[in-house]
Amino acid sequence: MTARRPAFSGVVPPVVTPLTADGEIDTASLERLVGFLLEGGVDGLFALGSSSETAYLTEAQRTRVLEVVVGANAGQVPVIAGCIETTTNRVIERALISRQSGADAVVATAPFYTRTHPVEIERHFREIAAAAELPLFAYDIPVCVHNKLDTGMLLRLAADGVLAGVKDSSGDDVAFRYLCLGARQLPDFAVLTGHEVVVDGALLGGADGVVPGLGNVDPHGYRRLADHAAAGDWTAAAAEQDRLARLFEIVTVAKDTSGTAAGLGAFKTALMLRGIIATNAMSTPMAPYDTEQTAAVAALLDRAGLR
Repeated sequence: MTARRPAFSGVVPPVVTPLTADGEIDTASLERLVGFLLEGGVDGLFALGSSSETAYLTEAQRTRVLEVVVGANAGQVPVIAGCIETTTNRVIERALISRQSGADAVVATAPFYTRTHPVEIERHFREIAAAAELPLFAYDIPVCVHNKLDTGMLLRLAADGVLAGVKDSSGDDVAFRYLCLGARQLPDFAVLTGHEVVVDGALLGGADGVVPGLGNVDPHGYRRLADHAAAGDWTAAAAEQDRLARLFEIVTVAKDTSGTAAGLGAFKTALMLRGIIATNAMSTPMAPYDTEQTAAVAALLDRAGLR
């Protein structure tokens, strides 16, 4: 079997974007959050992904977020920048801004809103990689873009040097397993799971790392989980994963809201309660967690030993 040596691996949380009450970027809180994640032992930072509220931010806000993350990180770990846009030229524009801002790699989904053929999706990634001149990750998130990325296409693009890796949030366990099997012959290609509660199983199956939204709240827990897995102590890895799975119940507190608002609201409220960010303000039209919901998150943090 070919030895694995991807440049991007391990625990790479998608960094939450703290906001002020009037919807501006809270740079002081964002800098504290980056410091907290680095102290927690993360291997990389993913700015401007779903957990960063990138779809809600203005262009100027996106650029500011990336600049703050890169500056606070100061070269300690790789910074991967989300370039989440509807079409190829728009992604390329964001990728060039990301390169100028100091990102080490970029992430793109398949095109969305437009109806797209698989041949066009492959061309989309090839054109982004050629223009960006940075390592490119494909973000497989069909719940948002309504296209499941084909495993054969991803492995072909990896073999051709187009893709540095995949962030898989597809929920398709069978496709993920075959992606990991194919990656065994591609030593520089990183397979990262985006699912917080099955990381031990993903690592056992050959994944190179995890991009956990919950990692904002408990980076130390994901560090322990990854270390147990690297040491082959799967019993300890499973125990840590069980604790994190119970902590993930914070996303079930909010009712009558979108999954996006429930997850982001939970992460921000937990970070506020832990003293890392100043408020749990959310981008409109999402609403922040109220007093009752905040108390429920606090109880779950207490149960997890995080307060």
